[in-house]
Amino acid sequence: MKTCKVLLLFLCLTLLSVVVASAQEVAPTAKGQAADKTTELTDGLIRKIDRENRKITIKHGEIKNLEMPGMTMVFQVRDPAILDNLKNGDKVQFRAEKVNGAFVVIEMQPVNMNN
Repeated sequence: MKTCKVLLLFLCLTLLSVVVASAQEVAPTAKGQAADKTTELTDGLIRKIDRENRKITIKHGEIKNLEMPGMTMVFQVRDPAILDNLKNGDKVQFRAEKVNGAFVVIEMQPVNMNN
């Protein structure tokens, strides 16, 4: 009986250590998806601006923090002021993240064409 208790305790502790190790491996990936100031900007070309619905269509290159290849897609915009000085055809650099299942632009800046 004592051997069974020791064996059961050993199995529980082993299972607990596996769960903790798995949680530690997942945590950096979850953090990696949240954009921050260290996330590099992505080049894009504005295709359409929908100010009323706070959305923008961007033809973009690879978005590394979202593991997304280049494509044209619609993004929501966190701050509608981002759209104030933009027009279709503008080249931009932007930072996006996934928020509640939606892709959201959190920062955008025009590319200076004079460089």
